[in-house]
Amino acid sequence: MRLAGKRAVVTGAGRGIGRAIAERYVAEGAEVLACDIDPGGLKTLSTPRRLAADLTSETGADDLVQAARAAWGGADILVNAAAIVRFAPIADMNLADFHTTTKGEIDSVFLVTRAMWPLLEASGAASIVNFSSANAHVALDGLPAIAHTAGKGAVLAMTRQMAMEGGPLGIRANSIAPGFTITEETSQHLDTPLMKNVRAKLMVGRLGTAEDIAHLAVYLGSDEAGYVTGADFRIDGGATAW
Repeated sequence: MRLAGKRAVVTGAGRGIGRAIAERYVAEGAEVLACDIDPGGLKTLSTPRRLAADLTSETGADDLVQAARAAWGGADILVNAAAIVRFAPIADMNLADFHTTTKGEIDSVFLVTRAMWPLLEASGAASIVNFSSANAHVALDGLPAIAHTAGKGAVLAMTRQMAMEGGPLGIRANSIAPGFTITEETSQHLDTPLMKNVRAKLMVGRLGTAEDIAHLAVYLGSDEAGYVTGADFRIDGGATAW
């Protein structure tokens, strides 16, 4: 029960990594408010506190804060796992899809964090867990990720600024940089030529799982990580180490 007594808001909790984190947080004793744009993905979560909202809008972010305030009057952990991404080679990436990705990966993190900031400050010992990516550090041959790299590179930089501004207020901020992780979204690529390049970079004999990421998110949200802020944790089977 490493998160006993913690009040956690987890975005993108309807599927994938966000869902795994929400469930692991509940198992570790946290009270969890789970948010996703898709209400269907929230229905089977073990936490009774759920909110369907579009977090690329100020209204959606404000609704999330109001839900946290109504539930607890505050919050101790914010996990920004929600994201929307479009992939295409540079020559084929249209501006609408580029903006969809930057809204889904940058705006959502900014809007939710800004809206949640007063609740986190009131906690006095709060933690923000953001998501950069292995693709914020290295390019992967065969992955047309121009918009995704822009989005996750921005989150990496934003996290450092959150840590700087949050430090005097008792707010820690860190990011997790997953490599290729098996989720509902990525499973469709397991039999594509891209996977040869993914597997060639691994130092371990398997792909990552959402549960692997969730274990790290537990540590970063817990008091065990009280001296950890402004850091980016690569969890990628060694893919970005060489």
